[in-house]
Amino acid sequence: MLDVCLLGTGGMMPLPYRWLTSLMMRYNGSNILIDCGEGTQIAIKEKGWSPNPIDVICFTHYHADHISGLPGLLLSIGNSERVAPITMIGPKGLSRVVNALRVIAPELPFELHFLEIEEPRQVFSFPGYEIEAFKVSHNVTCYGYTLRIPRTGRFDADKAKELEIPLPYWNRLQKGETITEGGRTYTPDMVIGPDRRGLKVTYCTDSRPVPVISEMAADADLFICEGMYGEPGMEEKAKEHRHMTFYEAARLAADASPAPREMWLTHYSPSLSYPKEYEKEVRKIFKNTHVAKDGRSLDIMFED
Repeated sequence: MLDVCLLGTGGMMPLPYRWLTSLMMRYNGSNILIDCGEGTQIAIKEKGWSPNPIDVICFTHYHADHISGLPGLLLSIGNSERVAPITMIGPKGLSRVVNALRVIAPELPFELHFLEIEEPRQVFSFPGYEIEAFKVSHNVTCYGYTLRIPRTGRFDADKAKELEIPLPYWNRLQKGETITEGGRTYTPDMVIGPDRRGLKVTYCTDSRPVPVISEMAADADLFICEGMYGEPGMEEKAKEHRHMTFYEAARLAADASPAPREMWLTHYSPSLSYPKEYEKEVRKIFKNTHVAKDGRSLDIMFED
């Protein structure tokens, strides 16, 4: 199961009812944070989660509303007696930007490991999952992220018995190990079926619509996309500031093939007081759209 919480949905500046941009996901003991706008650690507390287990932090880009909450978050994690390192992923300049922010958090009881994105699309692998960064179109270098959790095929016990594979080897084969004993070689493909559908979440904010976003959102369990403007007639302003309207985001979801199972909008302009009032119109383009609020959560389960 993958736990997802959209901690903050605001763009540019925090509001009393809307923290700045941040997403947190939890899977099998690993905690992933994407962006860390002002108020992120408060939003984590409001959710009832802890910042202590966060082991991967990804940044879409280095505008303040996406990273200004980092120094306080690191201090809070440090005060929670964490000593395990934290991995950070982001565009080029990551270590320079983070270390500049750390002027007010110079001493931490854990190390920071920096992985800078060097390609338009780049995959980072972790135990049990992978994160793919993909370049989008903002007024500074900016990336979206897709989290994938693969799922191996079913173990066929009947086939293992038929092939007379000793019982002690079953667990090792399920873990992908090849075993050679007594002149025989046992490989996982002998007893494990084809890969099953895993889990996928795609996150993109601060971009104009570009085809790669639809490509990455295809067949996602959840597609989270910026919608800076919901009011009619904001297309030119969206182009000027390199953002999207609700309707442009919905078309990206509709163009994805296969379509994502649902889409959440986020990163609203401070001038957009009631983004929910535009949800009905957006659903005419992509039916399963949700104009998200801070704290919106979802538990994504593997299919039977």
